[in-house]
Amino acid sequence: MKRKLILDVDTGIDDAIGIILAVKSKQFDILGITTVNGNVSLDTATRNTSKILDLLDEREISVIKGANAPLLRNSFFEHRIHGEDGLGGALMDIKVKKQQDDGFAPDFIINSILNFPNEVTLVMTGPLTNLALAVKKCPQIINHVKEVIFMGGVVHGGGNVTPTAEYNMYVDPEAAKIVLHAGFESITQVGLDVTRKALLTEEHIELIENQKLADYIRSSTTDYRKRYFERNGIWACAMHDPLAVGVALQQDLVTREKFYVDVEVRSELCDGQTVCDFQNRLMKPKNVNVCLDVNVEAFFDMFIRIMNSSLD
Repeated sequence: MKRKLILDVDTGIDDAIGIILAVKSKQFDILGITTVNGNVSLDTATRNTSKILDLLDEREISVIKGANAPLLRNSFFEHRIHGEDGLGGALMDIKVKKQQDDGFAPDFIINSILNFPNEVTLVMTGPLTNLALAVKKCPQIINHVKEVIFMGGVVHGGGNVTPTAEYNMYVDPEAAKIVLHAGFESITQVGLDVTRKALLTEEHIELIENQKLADYIRSSTTDYRKRYFERNGIWACAMHDPLAVGVALQQDLVTREKFYVDVEVRSELCDGQTVCDFQNRLMKPKNVNVCLDVNVEAFFDMFIRIMNSSLD
């Protein structure tokens, strides 16, 4: 039986590749894809999600809009990385066929979890606003979700939007704090600690036999890879969101350890910083499975194999 999955996305370049990976894997019964304000506006994220499903000729998966702003803060878009359209210009002139569905993402998340108790995996690759709203409205979902996997934060090293904060945590740290303290029995953080090791290169793209997908991925990541080279000296882009999907597909891709994790919400310099209590100095219950290492070769072997598989 296929595992039930909800993807929650702010569809920029890497979210889009994550969606492709989840759909083409054929391992999930994707109940829906929910969208959130993040890399781009809610409307753009929703439109981009539909464009990716169109690219895959996928008509059955529901797309449901969610929060159009962080809980308390102003929006903070990442057009420098993802382009004005969010997909690096790759599908700029493509007309959307797949229309969004009715509903509000937090309500959809609640209803799905309650309708399929202990069966639904949530993979969150944007700010955690939708899940925070769902938890606030219906706290009992924490007892009925199978697993939460979120891309966000960093516990070793610096951030990618400020010296201390990863983007998803920085955009809506209040939402992240609600989710981290909600009491989910199984919640996994896929942070920059592991996603920065999973670097997509031209050599990987050349292994993709499906020319339509190869062309799309090459085109959408061109400026992304250029920026990564300018900052890090490597022509590549980090597979932040696809790795979160990869962890849902194959748990042993990563090494995890449970710690108490919190997020800073009241600091001039460190808002959005993920704080991991490695030495249990705060004496608080461990609440998050933190990914500390990743088998990069196994991830890309899986990624290429799925990209080269048929959707039939």
